[in-house]
Amino acid sequence: MLALVLLWLVGYPLAITLLEALGYPEAWTLGHVREFASRVDEWQALWRSLWISLASVALAGVVGVPLAFLFERTEFPGRRWLGGLVALPVALPPLVGVMAFLFLYGESGFVARGLQELLGLEESPWRLVGPGAILLVHAYSMYVYFYLFTRSALKRLDASMLEAAAMLGAGRLRTLRTVTLPLLRPAVTGAALLTFMTSLASFSAPYIFGGGFRVMTTQIVASKLNGQDGMARVETLVLAALALLGLVGMLRVDRGREVAGTLRGVAPARHRLASAWARGAAAVAGWGLTLVLLLPHFTLLLISFVPPSTWTTELLPPVLDTGNYASLLEQPERLRPVVNSLWMAVAATVGAVSLGLGSARAAGRVRGRLGSALQVLVSVPWAVPGTVFAIALATTFSVHAPHLGRIVLVGTPWILPLAYLVRSLPLTGRAAFAGLAQLDPALEEAAASLGAGRLRTVWRVTLPMIRPALVAGAAIAFITALGDFVTSIVLYTYDTRPISIEMLSSLRLQETGVAAVYGVLLMILGGAAFVLWERQEETR
Repeated sequence: MLALVLLWLVGYPLAITLLEALGYPEAWTLGHVREFASRVDEWQALWRSLWISLASVALAGVVGVPLAFLFERTEFPGRRWLGGLVALPVALPPLVGVMAFLFLYGESGFVARGLQELLGLEESPWRLVGPGAILLVHAYSMYVYFYLFTRSALKRLDASMLEAAAMLGAGRLRTLRTVTLPLLRPAVTGAALLTFMTSLASFSAPYIFGGGFRVMTTQIVASKLNGQDGMARVETLVLAALALLGLVGMLRVDRGREVAGTLRGVAPARHRLASAWARGAAAVAGWGLTLVLLLPHFTLLLISFVPPSTWTTELLPPVLDTGNYASLLEQPERLRPVVNSLWMAVAATVGAVSLGLGSARAAGRVRGRLGSALQVLVSVPWAVPGTVFAIALATTFSVHAPHLGRIVLVGTPWILPLAYLVRSLPLTGRAAFAGLAQLDPALEEAAASLGAGRLRTVWRVTLPMIRPALVAGAAIAFITALGDFVTSIVLYTYDTRPISIEMLSSLRLQETGVAAVYGVLLMILGGAAFVLWERQEETR
């Protein structure tokens, strides 16, 4: 039964999109496919998506891997706190991060205004637009994958292997090249694939900073808004195919990481800096780097206190007050998106946890091909870009055909929670799979032998044992749904508009302070979810 539900939620919309791209239910045709193949702008958008994703991988790796070595292999004052703060950008919803970058580094942002005043320039020294701006945002938001994956792998290294290399005469550089890096390869490759898929699915940065530089995600939405539904479906399928190739690679790397994880021994001791001067310099450098990485957060907080129409050409806002926050509570229309996002995120998270846990338990019982199929179905929404699923859901649930499993949900309050549920399913499902993999089956067998039924066994034995994994998955799923922008922009209505859409609307109306208030709200909730995830990870 669960397999059928997953097929209906995950596989069926993609299949319907494929069929309708080929002319179903009218006349079968390859017209839209031929049109796609003949249009230069489509191939250009596809090529841009690919090279932007590859460049994002390179930049994120250059930042994230050295940071992981710094905070995991070196001991200096404040290392533990700084190591956690450096990972905070992962908790920032994409649109919030993009908006914070706009306020900080945009042509009217603090940095540009400061340089303009310092150098006496009449215009801003730059414009934050095009592929360079997209890559800057991607590097900032995605280096965390390399940082977290590499740092986790460094914790699992066996110190005896490094000691053996040293005893055989290998220096630090050779040990790094011949021992450490090969052991880290599965983790780094996994981070690279995750970064590639995330960049391929990125919509917020290309939408805000792209200008005329279109990638496939923005091309799909443009086709949809222009009424070219057939072309949008073909574009959706092309992007989905690329993402699924990435998923296949990700699953293979996961298996390699599981094998590498079995080699764990005692972790190598951190390098202690000998002199007080060196420790102080490392601490100053660490705090300075952390401050730079957190500047977008501080910028967003500052902008949220700027009253409307009070900040024009000055370097710093001349007036600060709490009026924007008060308007959020006093004006029902401003509060409605917050209420919408909260109830939809809660509903989606509850559904995703239930479905993810049920799928994990079912896969554990049946195993074999059906169990593997359940794992793949749960993982597919992680790989497939949000724009792809948004178009697929809009295509599937805009027709009333109950006998075909299609009902009209587009335009109702239920389409967005359903979209959020599908998008959150990999987070909760993979957490449940990981938790159950560490659970000793003898515990459930003992409960059954003492007369406990299946439901009571799950409630009294299984759930308490895997609670840390489920809470961690649910926390990240909730904040992901709360700040979703990419699926919302395709499926929302005025009455169901979430926080992300209201943020964009406020920005367009030059109400930057109000937009920043929504961003700060998401930032605080995202930070709380990240802290909760970190604590649960430590207990696992």
